[in-house]
Amino acid sequence: MASIFPYGFLLRCSRRGTSLVSQSSVSKHLHSSWLTFSCRNYSVKSLYKHGEQVTVAGKEYVADDMTNITPHLLTHVGQNIHLQKYHPLNHICQRIIQYMYKKYISSRGNPLFSVHNQLHPVVTTYQNFDSLLIPKDHVSRRKSDNYYISEGHLLRAHTSAHQCELISMGFDNFLVIGDVYRRDEIDASHYPVFHQLEGVRLCTKQEVFGRHQNMDNFKLFENAERTKERQGVHYAEAVQLLESDLKGCLLGLAATLFGQDVEARWVDAYFPFTHPSWELEVKIGDDWVELLGCGVIEQEILVNCGVQDKIGWAFGLGLERWAMKLYGIPDIRLFWSTDSGFLSQFKFDDPTTDVQYKPVSKYTQCSNDISFWLPAVGHYDSTDFYDIVRYIGGNTVEQVHLIDTFTHPKKKITSHCYRIVYRHMERILTQKEVNILHKKIEEEAVAKLNVIIR
Repeated sequence: MASIFPYGFLLRCSRRGTSLVSQSSVSKHLHSSWLTFSCRNYSVKSLYKHGEQVTVAGKEYVADDMTNITPHLLTHVGQNIHLQKYHPLNHICQRIIQYMYKKYISSRGNPLFSVHNQLHPVVTTYQNFDSLLIPKDHVSRRKSDNYYISEGHLLRAHTSAHQCELISMGFDNFLVIGDVYRRDEIDASHYPVFHQLEGVRLCTKQEVFGRHQNMDNFKLFENAERTKERQGVHYAEAVQLLESDLKGCLLGLAATLFGQDVEARWVDAYFPFTHPSWELEVKIGDDWVELLGCGVIEQEILVNCGVQDKIGWAFGLGLERWAMKLYGIPDIRLFWSTDSGFLSQFKFDDPTTDVQYKPVSKYTQCSNDISFWLPAVGHYDSTDFYDIVRYIGGNTVEQVHLIDTFTHPKKKITSHCYRIVYRHMERILTQKEVNILHKKIEEEAVAKLNVIIR
């Protein structure tokens, strides 16, 4: 959603009931004309050789032409900072989980939702894309946007990648929490690893309409035209009730974390796996901030998972974004800090404790520029360069900005100039240290990207 969103809730296992609508009638009326995008092929250079073994979280894979994972990124896999006691991300998780536990209770007084927060981060391309109806030529599949381990496997780009397998296992209400990976720009709000929480809720006819003496008068499905308000297979009243449940749940969640007086608004959105879809924005200070994406799950997804007698909703949110807004944390790199000056500020047992982050120290920035001619043959993408910067500079790199592009009028070759801002989170960096790192970045860019330093 900020691109692709995550869902999640407590999971409950239920037996699949008698089909109320045939798969053929569902498929006939499912919307299939998704927006498509032209997909470019990038010459992303891998640090792993073709045929080399790649080990990720205890599982082994074989590198191929699609592999673009880096050893530096793999050091983040398995750290599970969202599970660490007293970590701000863990506090956010606990607050959301407790809210969902109280919001949805079974007839026996137990929480309906189950939590899945330790699922393996490597998924198949089918799980990450196809199971969610993401078109083959959708931009989100690009090698420049994802960390591929091989042609068929990648580090999940969103927690939604686990949605179908959990639904197929019989879970109707669940939360999925975990680390996700995307190749992105470098600044205070972007990091190649972040964390998502996804919620999914599936409902039977009785759960949507309540129990009545004659349930035959109530319907979940019909064969109609797809509109802006609903899928063609869904009965209008059922969708309205499902939407009301979804939005009521999420407005309550926002109020629980940001205060009962928080201003909120809904914005229509588009996601391949839900329709209708919305984004929830809340007003923080003078700014409207997007907090999550949500919608009614495409019925085709449920049918493919073996569910034909239920409809459902899903939502997804980024934990870092919520934590940064809630606690006033200014830099996403801080979530990976082991500095006691940062972590000690969140050492409390009650996750609802109201606290604002206080900067431990603000060390001086050092900035160096790097300028190079792009390769005359093949393709170049800035995300490849960003990966090299992260691989060499690690968390000492605060920002990278493309500050100038120049095309030679006669030679018809193009150069890029990037400004790399270095700042250590826990100590002062010397210019000598920065120069050494910068030189290594230049050398690696030349070797891996075929650029020529100006």
